[in-house]
Amino acid sequence: MTQPNNPLHGVKLADMLQYLYEVYGWEGLAAHININCFKSNPSIKSSLTFLRKTDWARAKVEALYLKTIAQ
Repeated sequence: MTQPNNPLHGVKLADMLQYLYEVYGWEGLAAHININCFKSNPSIKSSLTFLRKTDWARAKVEALYLKTIAQ
């Protein structure tokens, strides 16, 4: 099933997080999205674990990713 109107189609959460980390760094991510996985001893692996379990946090990361790539 194709999703031509979904800009997130085919984009992995790990790729989104890596991109946002490269653009903002951990402090910048924590400033945009106030969650502990970006503030307390952050890493890609631990953040992915949290985001995969927490829908509201994942939605915020996806929204920030879309906003960032649109600029």
